[in-house]
Amino acid sequence: MNTTPQPDPRDRPARLTVGVVGAGRVGPALAASLQLAGHRPVAVSAVSDASRRRAAQLLPDVPVMPPEGVLERADLVLLTVPDDALPKLVAGLADTGSVRPGQLLVHTSGRYGVGVLDPALRAGALPLALHPAMTFTGTPVDVQRLAGCSFGVTAPEELRLAAEALVIEMGGEPEWIAEENRPLYHAALALGANHLVTLVAQSMELLSTAGVAAPDRMLGPLLGAALDNALRSGDAALTGPVARGDAGTVAAHVTELRRHAPQTVAGYLAMARATADRALAHGLLKPELAEDLLGVLADGTGGTGGTGGTDGTEGTGRNAR
Repeated sequence: MNTTPQPDPRDRPARLTVGVVGAGRVGPALAASLQLAGHRPVAVSAVSDASRRRAAQLLPDVPVMPPEGVLERADLVLLTVPDDALPKLVAGLADTGSVRPGQLLVHTSGRYGVGVLDPALRAGALPLALHPAMTFTGTPVDVQRLAGCSFGVTAPEELRLAAEALVIEMGGEPEWIAEENRPLYHAALALGANHLVTLVAQSMELLSTAGVAAPDRMLGPLLGAALDNALRSGDAALTGPVARGDAGTVAAHVTELRRHAPQTVAGYLAMARATADRALAHGLLKPELAEDLLGVLADGTGGTGGTGGTDGTEGTGRNAR
C-alpha cells in the first residue's frame, strides 16, 4: 500500500484525457493507472499484433489510431516508445503540427530528460520526463506493481508540482533527476535490473545442466536473501569464493564453465574481477590471498592459481568452506 502523502488538491492536475503513443509494455499500464486515478484514456497508437493485444487488455474500448490522432484527442500524451525512436518521433509530431499549445507531453525514457522534447516545447507543449523504475510484463500485474514504485522525474521548475502529482496518482514516488544525470541514472538501473535477469537466467541454465530439477526453487531463497543483504549492507554483504580469495575454487569454476557453458565465461570473469576489486577496496579480501585469485581472473585459463585443482574439485583449507 502506498503511504506517500497525497498532494494538496489545488496542486493536483485536472481530470485529463489521456493518449498513448506506443503500446509497448509501459504505456498501457501507465494509462490504466491514470484511469484508476480518474483520468480518461481516449486513444492509443499500436502497430504490432502484440501491442494491439496489450492495448485491448489494459485499455478496453479505447480506440487505436495513428499518433497524430492520439495527440488530437488527448490533453496528456504518454510517449512510450524505445529510447532510440523518441527524438525522431517528437520531431515528427512537432513538424506535422500535431502538438497543441498547453498539451502535456510525457515521455517514459530513462535515458532522456526534457531536452529531447524541445521541438514539442517550441510548439507550446508542456514537457515532462517520468520514468518508472520498474520492469514491465505487459499484463495487468504491472498496474499493481506501480504502487510504491520510484519514478525518475525531470521537469521544468514550473511543472514540478504537476509532475509530482501525476506520479503520486499512479501510486508512485517521485525521485528528482537532473537533466544532465539522466544517462547515469539509467545506466545504474540497467546494470542492476537488466543484467540481473541475464545472470539469473544463466545460473538456472547451469543448475539444470548440473542435474538440479527445479533451479528456480533452489535459487529463489538464495537470491532473495542476497538481494536483501545487498540492499541493507552494500559491499559488506559480499560472500563466496572471490570475496574469500579462494583462487582454486574460482579456477575450478572457470574450467567447468569452459567445458559446459563457454558462453558464460566472459561474464563470469568480468563479474568476478569487479567483485574482487570491491572486496579488496572494502577490506573483505585479504591482500595476501588476492594475488593468486587475480592471476586466475587475469588469464582466464582456469589454472589452479596454486591452491586448487582444475578437475572440478576444490583445494583444502579455505576452499573447503
